[in-house]
Amino acid sequence: MKSISFTRMQDGTSAEYEFLDGLEIQYAKGLPARIEAALEKLEESLSGYQISRLEHSLQSATRAHRDARSVDYVVAALIHDIGDELAPYSHSELAASILRPYVDEKLYWIIKTHGVFQMYYYGEQMGLDKNTRERYRDNPWFDEAVEFCERYDENCFDPAYQSEPLTFFRPMLQEVFTRDPAFGERAAP
Repeated sequence: MKSISFTRMQDGTSAEYEFLDGLEIQYAKGLPARIEAALEKLEESLSGYQISRLEHSLQSATRAHRDARSVDYVVAALIHDIGDELAPYSHSELAASILRPYVDEKLYWIIKTHGVFQMYYYGEQMGLDKNTRERYRDNPWFDEAVEFCERYDENCFDPAYQSEPLTFFRPMLQEVFTRDPAFGERAAP
């Protein structure tokens, strides 16, 4: 079979869906390379800083790696701002959505909310409420989100910091994004 014959999903056969599932599995194997390519594009994004958005991401991941964080955490730090190009006002949610099938709920939540937590460091200077993160105060992962922003985000704009290159993280991207994804609803606190 080269392609399916239906034009409405409800008309598909089991054989057609099995065929499509096989293609999807093959396509998913290329996810680490597509993520790496998206990270490379961050080299040209968001001018005005002393470093590129890619370097910011590399600093974040390098610091997490040097602090002996888990592979999942390092990869989350690496891609936490990957959504900046396509979702500049909701980049945290985009990055978290990429991670969600592959990491635990806590790490997913930290990345999903890091944009709000990061406002603590610049909100006041922009006329925003720097304490917007307080709406999450009752979440059991609140302190971990604060720590993520403090240790692996707000301080990662240093042109003198010696980051690992993107190729250093390639095996970690492979490890996380080639594992079997977990689907279905997850209980969030």
